Amino acid sequence: MEFQYKDMGNRIKVRRKELKIKQAELAEALEISNNHMSSIENGRQKPSLDTFVGICKQLNVTPDYLLLGTMHGYNIPQDILDKLRLCSQSDIELARDFIELLVKRNHIGYSKDDYMLP
Repeated sequence: MEFQYKDMGNRIKVRRKELKIKQAELAEALEISNNHMSSIENGRQKPSLDTFVGICKQLNVTPDYLLLGTMHGYNIPQDILDKLRLCSQSDIELARDFIELLVKRNHIGYSKDDYMLP
């Protein structure tokens, strides 16, 4: 099974945009060229281990998320993870929506109008 660098690059791009970080800003923080960052996001080049770790730190994501598209909990109390395992699928989806609202609320420039759920 071949690793899909295009998928990883897309996850990097989506997360970068969620955080409202320009590609050139991320490249500068990682001390790589903007062209190299573009190639990573498009799946044409593989990041070095140092660059990969830097991307994870800058985007505040786990390596699991970038590599596999899933986030494994770290810095999450075990009791919360244990309780989520006891929930129904619809309850887990509700918890996911609530967490997304919290993430959105913590972004810079969040206004009270953004508290409205769809």
